[in-house]
Amino acid sequence: MPLPMQLDGEFGDLLAPIYGFLQCETPAAWLERAQQPASLPIILRDHLLCELKAAQSAMFLLKRYALTEEGISDISKMIEPYEQFAYTREGSLESLKGKNTLSKTIKARPDCAYSQDMIDKMVLLIREELHHFYQVLEILEDNHIAYDPIPASRYAKMLLKKVRTYEPEALVDKLIICAFIEARSCERFAKLAPLLDAKIGKFYISLLRSEARHYQDYLALAQQISEQDITQRVALFRELEAELILSPDADFKFHSGTPIN
Repeated sequence: MPLPMQLDGEFGDLLAPIYGFLQCETPAAWLERAQQPASLPIILRDHLLCELKAAQSAMFLLKRYALTEEGISDISKMIEPYEQFAYTREGSLESLKGKNTLSKTIKARPDCAYSQDMIDKMVLLIREELHHFYQVLEILEDNHIAYDPIPASRYAKMLLKKVRTYEPEALVDKLIICAFIEARSCERFAKLAPLLDAKIGKFYISLLRSEARHYQDYLALAQQISEQDITQRVALFRELEAELILSPDADFKFHSGTPIN
């Protein structure tokens, strides 16, 4: 999959592995729809929720597999203000400022060999995603776009249907899915950046530095935890992810498929 012509140098180096990891690129029809003025509120509102969901996904993995009860409480408290804003409209841009921090180090459960490595990677990822949530909210306000919650697309739900039901294979599959979600987000940031307002485009380019690393962190954890080589599972989800991106989709969202109207 070729790199966008507008992105070379540092960003080309960041994106090249992602374009090699994904099976397909975003269809032209999705990009045409995305650059219509009426699509901007949908993209930004969905992007805001995607950042929260990325943080929540990492939190749920930590809760399920790595954290002590104290750690679960600490992580939950950090994310809670963002969830309250997203789902009940409690809080504001000002009240969320600087909330993506922890006052102490999160300790791992002693009965899990990979806990601390997972915690180290996922806590950094959660903090970054919550910071991006704040930045998207700033853009919404700068563009006088009211935040209204919107339903999730089919994308993650359909990927999760293929998760195996036994451990540690279920965890491995969830980590691989998270890798594809992060990689697709990066690919769309890169494709969208030249098409949107210059300030928003610059913001999307800025996300590439952190987001481009996230998918690799998820894959590394998946292979570390798996007792088998994960190549076949990655191939399975790569094919499914491409099918979701290329197939007709009536619900236009940040990770939706090819628009049909």
